Amino acid sequence: MEIKPRILEVLSKGYLMSLATQDDGGVWVADVIYVYDDNLNIYWMSDPEVRHSVAILKNNQVAGTITVTNKGEKLELGIQFSGQAEKIDGTRYDLAVKQMVKRGHPEPKETDDVLEGDSWYMLRPIKIDLIDTENFGWEKSKLEL
Repeated sequence: MEIKPRILEVLSKGYLMSLATQDDGGVWVADVIYVYDDNLNIYWMSDPEVRHSVAILKNNQVAGTITVTNKGEKLELGIQFSGQAEKIDGTRYDLAVKQMVKRGHPEPKETDDVLEGDSWYMLRPIKIDLIDTENFGWEKSKLEL
């Protein structure tokens, strides 16, 4: 079984990404609402002055997890990953539409200030581990990018 389609399923069903960064104060984890593309890149909006955003500018090595909750069912589905993150420039209206729809908001107009002071960030995964107990038991399946 190919695991990329299952990883895309996790990305499509998930809502929050737990993002781990490191700065002079140590390791820090923040939950962010994300969107993604077909190349498995993950995007989110954040205030550029919060701890995880500042940390990314100093050390772009990050890690994260996304878990699809099964509301008490025993099957587990999620991903763990590491990669490089960066702040990206521009309004990225295409990402804003995905983000607003995901959050249950109406689609913004191109003239709206969709960032409202935030910036876009992108994570390019280098390695993704898939946890899929339905298909693989507790053995992680690995995808190197």
